[in-house]
Amino acid sequence: MRFNSLLLTVCGILLSATALFAQGKAPAAPWRGAGSTPCVGSDGGVVQCPPAPRVVAVRAGHMFDSKAGQMLTSQVVLLNGERITAVGSEAQVKIPAGAQVIDLSQATVLPGLIDGHTHMFNPRKPNGTTEDYMLIAVQNVQANLRAGFTAARDMTSHGNGYGDVAIRDAINRGQIDGPRYQVSTLGVVWGDKPPNPVAPLNPLAPLVVRAVDEARGG
Repeated sequence: MRFNSLLLTVCGILLSATALFAQGKAPAAPWRGAGSTPCVGSDGGVVQCPPAPRVVAVRAGHMFDSKAGQMLTSQVVLLNGERITAVGSEAQVKIPAGAQVIDLSQATVLPGLIDGHTHMFNPRKPNGTTEDYMLIAVQNVQANLRAGFTAARDMTSHGNGYGDVAIRDAINRGQIDGPRYQVSTLGVVWGDKPPNPVAPLNPLAPLVVRAVDEARGG
């Protein structure tokens, strides 16, 4: 039986939905809101309680093995809760009785992709609010995940300060869907003009370097 450490794109999207409800405990007081009783997250907010772990089997008509550099046919991927437990041919990997089966026998399954240069935040405009750009960033990271990217590196917050840290942490806590992120916060840019002594420093903007020594020191 062959095990694959890479998260498959389809499985990454499936697991992101499970991770959305990953942490929490029942509220101390009786729930008086609509729907089933939620759980309380680590930050005190209410979230849907995590579902019981289940076994899911994905039938892949074609699957790209990035380690071997080969396209394989008639593969099965088994998941137990948030973990991929087995990957192999239909002859090798048996689907347990009662498992949920996702039939992708007419499709191609890829490993989760890695985006090495992203910007979850749109460039900050003078009249833009923090709330506006946080909502846009949430949309952007969710779109990135649905495009098949399960890991990403964000290169600068485009004038949104340290907002990328907040988005990354919310993804890690399971509060929103998104890839696993490495973030650069403000970022560093090159400046070919001397600083304007009368212009106030924008604490949300990228750090400007104008010499090699400044770049090394930054």
